[in-house]
Amino acid sequence: MTAYYSAESLPAVIPVFPLAGALVLPRGELPLNIFEPRYLAMVRDAMAGDKLIGMIQPKDEREPPELYGVGGVGRITQFSETGDGRILITLAGLTRFRIVEELRVDTPYRQVRADYAPFVADWRDGDPLAAAVRADLENSLRAYLDSQGLSADWDAVAGADDESLVNTLTAVCPFDIAEKQALLEAPGLRDRAGVLATLMAFAVPAAEEQVTLH
Repeated sequence: MTAYYSAESLPAVIPVFPLAGALVLPRGELPLNIFEPRYLAMVRDAMAGDKLIGMIQPKDEREPPELYGVGGVGRITQFSETGDGRILITLAGLTRFRIVEELRVDTPYRQVRADYAPFVADWRDGDPLAAAVRADLENSLRAYLDSQGLSADWDAVAGADDESLVNTLTAVCPFDIAEKQALLEAPGLRDRAGVLATLMAFAVPAAEEQVTLH
């Protein structure tokens, strides 16, 4: 079993799965339900090799879509097959990457040459958030959920470490593709927490306006 502890241990060429809204962040997890034949082939090939898949967002709905330049690479840590031909996997995030070039390949899925060098900090645990930044994030989350008519387990929120909380909110909040990409490309944990707080704050007035108009 190959262990990945640095960018130098990762392959230069990786398969990519274009999927809107799906981000795999360093030390985060992304569950996936695979059913398209080309991605079933990709997962099986990955399982037979280094178990790595790059997740990247499409910029449009063309086929094939244009891709954003930055994605995240994860390792398959859970794998199961269903009775109806689907594969359920979980990707554990390792690092982000920048596309150097897309390769011409015979596989049904796309492959790229990846550059991990801009994201060497991804291999280190994020520095803890300052107390004021953490408080601002939780306050923004509370206002955002209230505006959406949603609730949260606040004991779980309070008990979550900074990176787990930021990764979870980045993954589950229903922001649009460009906003998700901004979260992915935020340089570090504090920056990502700031983007999250800003996005949630912008969403609150919009939600309140819709309620007033109705």
